[in-house]
Amino acid sequence: MAILTDEQVATYHEDGSVLVKRMFDAEEVDLLGRAAREDRELDRRSRGREDGEGGSVRLSLWNHPGNGIYGMYARCRRIVDSMEKILGGEVYHYHSKMILKDPEIGGAWTWHQDYGYWYQNSILFPLLSSVMIAVDPANGENGCLQVIRRSHQMGRVNHHLSGEQAGADMERVNEALNVLELDHVEMEPGDALFFHCNLLHRSDRNRSPNPRWSLICCYNAARNNPYRESHHPCYTPLSKVPDTAIKEVGVRRFEDDDADVAWMGENDVSARSLGEPEGMS
Repeated sequence: MAILTDEQVATYHEDGSVLVKRMFDAEEVDLLGRAAREDRELDRRSRGREDGEGGSVRLSLWNHPGNGIYGMYARCRRIVDSMEKILGGEVYHYHSKMILKDPEIGGAWTWHQDYGYWYQNSILFPLLSSVMIAVDPANGENGCLQVIRRSHQMGRVNHHLSGEQAGADMERVNEALNVLELDHVEMEPGDALFFHCNLLHRSDRNRSPNPRWSLICCYNAARNNPYRESHHPCYTPLSKVPDTAIKEVGVRRFEDDDADVAWMGENDVSARSLGEPEGMS
């Protein structure tokens, strides 16, 4: 799979996101799914937030990509070169996270922008972007991502803490829903959604008997380095790997990886300053 085309990048900038079908083939996504579900360290490091509806949103989050299969995804050229095309220059890995929406209990997440959280990390400009890679099918029944198309053009919206989640100002969200299009982003394993850090998005609870897991890799423009240190890294050169590295590394989990991935834990007070964790989806 090649990097994003000029047309796809134009769609991203116009709509705030672009969905790329089958960016990763069946073998690649099977390796990712097997690694994640068998990774005791990933499971041990996971943490959740109650959604107020009887469900819990669970994820594992780390700062540095590492040398295992998760790092091969985050460092492969088809992703990193696409991000550099989107953001107009060198990027570095801001963090990655595995969203673990388990059957019947995987919780909802309120409307939010990722930059609504990341702004607090001393980042001046919204020159950040994320890519969500589907491990499982994602649909309306199991709580797929919902986005408000073109809402990134609104700029950063104020976010408020309510219970264990922080969400965007609902007065503005509701007005946006009156004039902009709501998309339910249904995905198949291996599909990839690139989305702007100011795009408003949310997800429903997984009420189905099927899991909805996904890997999200987030990037910041190198020229947008934070002016003060936070719980996420400042600019760190990103070592790209060829796309073939995913299959070559195989099912190499965190428990098999000796790289320092710098897990972000519950004891990090700054991470909870706005009721994060870091833009659940």
